[in-house]
Parts: sequence; structure tokens; C-alpha cells
Amino acid sequence: MAAVPGAAVAAGERAPRGSTTRTVTVRRTRRLTPHMVRLVLGGDGLDGFAPTCADAYVKLLFGTSGAEARPVMRTYTVRDWDAEARELTIDFVVHGDEGLAGPWADAARPGDTIDLRGPGGTYDPSSDAPWHLLVGDDSALPALAVAASRVPAGARVLAVVEVGDASDEQALASSGELEVVWAHRTAASSPTPGVALVEAVARLGLGALAAERGVPQVFLHGEAGAVRTIRRALRTDGLLGADASVSGYWRLGRDDEGWRAEKRDWQASLEQDDATLTRV
Repeated sequence: MAAVPGAAVAAGERAPRGSTTRTVTVRRTRRLTPHMVRLVLGGDGLDGFAPTCADAYVKLLFGTSGAEARPVMRTYTVRDWDAEARELTIDFVVHGDEGLAGPWADAARPGDTIDLRGPGGTYDPSSDAPWHLLVGDDSALPALAVAASRVPAGARVLAVVEVGDASDEQALASSGELEVVWAHRTAASSPTPGVALVEAVARLGLGALAAERGVPQVFLHGEAGAVRTIRRALRTDGLLGADASVSGYWRLGRDDEGWRAEKRDWQASLEQDDATLTRV
């Protein structure tokens, strides 16, 4: 079965403009599910750290030792920020020794250090939206969880989340009226990442739901191929508003560097989809 990389924000995003490098220390670790590890980071490096939006992210820097070393960056969602304790929580998808950040997080112990930059981010659930649609895979689960927790009290929220199987599900908290649909790769027509998510969204008949409720604020993040397919379907059914947040965090068959090199072409493909669907 193809593994889901642990990227938590779209590859290719630059470090937040003007951000400084912060050195943080691992304070606690916890395994949430068979394929998700949580790290709580702290230290003086977080002085002045102040994430403000639901999709806040940081850039973790790997391989920064040595004056000539060029760091490799991996982007991760700020799962939680405790300003009083000055503690930053990040969740990592882990699949054995695949990738860079996942294995590091899996092996991390209290006292380990890492450099990061940030925070950045732009998305927040709108209080004006008729309802909220959150769609993504394992890599987007931390961001989906934050988004669900930040919707206005009483707001209707539908989250569609792809994971490996029931053991990878997590409880999502929300002050809104939250419905969660879990899509398991083990139960899909193919175990290929993204297939279960596309099939789950198609089964929901969201066009009829939009006719009843209105156009939702959409948060759609995950594997690039699946994201594009779902985005086209939402666009066709009139569910994609101007305030939609859509991002390909990773791409099947590409490492982070390979996906970063293709990201602009992928963005252009979304614009081509819009032009084609507008003419139809």
C-alpha cells in the first residue's frame, strides 16, 4: 500500500516572509494512532511566536548543522499553541522510514532540538458561511482538526477524511454541529491514496446539500491528484466559493522536492479547469 507522506501544508510554500529561525526543544511525545505521532515543542526560541489563523504552519529545518549546510524544509500545521506554557504542538504522519520528518518525529525524544521558521497561514472559518466543508487525507488531518475546532458555535460542519483504516481515526472536537465521514483506504475500490476520499465525496451528493444549505466555505487539502478531482466536482456542483482554501500537500509518486518543482504547473491546471468548466 502506498504510504501517505507527512506533509501538513502544501509543498512549495516559502517560509513566512520576515520570519526568523527559532531553535525549539522536544518536551513531550505521544503516539496518537498507528500512523500519527504528536510532538510538543518548547523553549526560548518560541518567544514572540504568535499564530493567529486556523491553518497556521511552520517550516521545520533539517540538516542545518555546519556553516555551509543548506537546510531542507518541511511544512507542518500548528496543531496547537499554548501561549502561557509557550508550547507548540505538531502532529506527524509516520510510515516507517519513509520520508524525512516522519522518521525524525518517530524517533524524537525529550531534549532533542530542531530549528523552525514561522508561523504563516491565511485561512480562518468564516462566521458568514452557511456551512463548512472540510475535506482531506491523513496529511491534512491536523489542519482539518484545527479548522473544525475554530468554526463559530452552532455552525454546521461536514468533514470528510481519508485514513488507512479505523485505527487511524481521531476524535475531532468542534463547537459547531460536526458530522465526520471517515473514508478508509482498506475499504475503497483501490488502496491507492486519494481514491477513498474521491469516492466518499462522490457518494455524499453534495450538490443536493448545497441546494438545501447554500454554498459552503470549503477547506480541501491533501494529495494533489485527489484534490484536483474533488475540486472539479465541487466546482461543477456549485460548491466552490471564492473563500475556498484548496491545496495539494503532496503528490503520489513524488518526493517533496519533486512535488515542489511541479507545484506551479499544478496550480495552473486548476486555472485551466476553471476556464474549461466556465465554458461548459
